[in-house]
Amino acid sequence: MIIKNGRVYLNGNYEKKDLRIQDGIITEISEDIKDESDSQIFDAQYMVINPGFVDPHVHLRQPGKETEETIESGTKAAARGGFTTVGAMPNVTPVPDTTDKFNKQLKLNSNADINVVQYAPITVNETGNELVDFVELQKLGAFAFSNDGKGVTNTKTMFEAMKKIKQLNSHLAAHIEDADIFGNGVINEGTKSTEFNLPGISRVAETAQLARDLALVAETGVHYHACHISTKESVEMIRVAKEKGLNVTCEVTPHHLLLSEEDIVSDDALYKMNPPLRAKEDKDALIKGIQEGVIDIIATDHAPHVASKKEGGFIGSAFGISGIETVFPLIYTKLVKESVIPLTELINLISTKPAHIFNLSAPKISVGEKANLNIIDIMDSYSIDTNDFLSKGKNTPFNNWLVYGKIKLTVCNGKVVYGG
Repeated sequence: MIIKNGRVYLNGNYEKKDLRIQDGIITEISEDIKDESDSQIFDAQYMVINPGFVDPHVHLRQPGKETEETIESGTKAAARGGFTTVGAMPNVTPVPDTTDKFNKQLKLNSNADINVVQYAPITVNETGNELVDFVELQKLGAFAFSNDGKGVTNTKTMFEAMKKIKQLNSHLAAHIEDADIFGNGVINEGTKSTEFNLPGISRVAETAQLARDLALVAETGVHYHACHISTKESVEMIRVAKEKGLNVTCEVTPHHLLLSEEDIVSDDALYKMNPPLRAKEDKDALIKGIQEGVIDIIATDHAPHVASKKEGGFIGSAFGISGIETVFPLIYTKLVKESVIPLTELINLISTKPAHIFNLSAPKISVGEKANLNIIDIMDSYSIDTNDFLSKGKNTPFNNWLVYGKIKLTVCNGKVVYGG
């Protein structure tokens, strides 16, 4: 394949170049590549060519909930979103908490269209206080450990887990939630919980747990990654932790960057996520955290559900949004085009930095590298239509939003996995 006339992301900047891919490898980058064979030509006029995106926080649902997503459907959706690597959370059934279960999970992951790296849980079955065998699970390929979907409530358990994960020089990705404070909440404790008479989720359910964890990080030195932060207090705590030199990183989701509780106009479960949409001042603090580098990356927390779980109101419905197919166009339209962040920083947030944080192979457009890239027409505007989703989950509050930036082609390990 020869990709011509596009702007290629090279060393942090875009340059007008042509690319040649041969046997899955980028073999040439120059200003005008001549077609001397029967190569497929892709005209990328007015398009940008980026390193493949990396999302360290997705839920592929298989095994256990194949009606909501499968590894095949979820990774096809990821490819449509421009991703070439995703990190699969372990809250499936059964949880891959033993070597046997983990091996079976890896076998399922081999059905993926793109690179899937697998989390192992922190505790057995993601419940209680019994720690998994971190050493053996890392040997099998666990790139990090997380109980995502559930906070580790017991402080001693989290302390011991951090010490063991630190010894392995691995990563702990924390779902920050104090379950006792969270209670039976379904929406942010604020104006909308009052308006709709719904049980609220206190922001302290996040911030109290984060404060505890940061104290433990200061003692253990483990790499601690805070998943989907949502409050202005969390941003500030992470800022202070970094200033103190703690080994802390964090992520924010597109929905927490672009929506607040003010956008919820009815008791609509498409706006139900965990953590919940907070106040506008929290959203503003998250954007500022991105601009100032306090927040390291954008991750989707892709959480697909069947329609029946999201059709009603907040009570009794599932938490989560199907987000892996919409992250680039949403952030490009609302933050890049409106000059909140530059395009190069968006690529950093969803490609380069996620890989570096978790010691994954970073997609790089360079001669001799495997072709892991996407091509995006940033001039192409369209309305998000869940009927077009390749994910089984159509649950998003962004349906019908007008966006710019359509992914035209995704190449993973030299193979076209979307477009063509």
